[in-house]
Amino acid sequence: MGQKVNPIALRLGIHHEFKSIGYYSKKNYASTVLQDIKLREMLFSRLAQAGVGDVTIERSLSTMKITIFVVRPGIVIGRGGSGLEVLKKDILYTLNLLGADKTLKVDLKVEPIKQPNLSAYLVALNAADLLARRMPYKRVLRQSLERVMSSGAKGVRIVLAGRINGAEIGRRERAQQGKVTLSSIRENIDYASVPSLTKSGYIGVKVWINRP
Repeated sequence: MGQKVNPIALRLGIHHEFKSIGYYSKKNYASTVLQDIKLREMLFSRLAQAGVGDVTIERSLSTMKITIFVVRPGIVIGRGGSGLEVLKKDILYTLNLLGADKTLKVDLKVEPIKQPNLSAYLVALNAADLLARRMPYKRVLRQSLERVMSSGAKGVRIVLAGRINGAEIGRRERAQQGKVTLSSIRENIDYASVPSLTKSGYIGVKVWINRP
């Protein structure tokens, strides 16, 4: 079962919460979901230097509350909160392009990530970045495993698939340390999949972390 079901979807309501919650009208449901997707894409690309780990969106009839979880919140907030004001204008501009209600108010909140090495997305993103810089994949796997386990995780599993080290034939490499039980709902498993776009081709990076 653990190989067929997304580990986060399996644990929704237990260890993980929905990333978009609140009021979604049946009439405009598709366009509203598209707004959330495009908004997340914009925030992840624009705040890449701040180390965005997650974005949650909470909607009411007239207000949208956006919480951004980042490793370096100072980059997002800026001097005297100037960065937040610019970011809010960019969000409103993106929403207007996507046909959102112009009376919609946006409330921004920035939360720090205290343990970035326990975030599967950030670990996968770091590994994908190192692979794109032509770092040896064995060193990338070893360093990633050590960082996660030293942060107090029960276990971690990393799978690479694709043209590893520029090989002509794609293959799959897997490394694991500790205990990663995917079939048990009691275990708090965080999961992420990030592509590494190397010069040789595409390498997929998947990370499972068994949080303490």
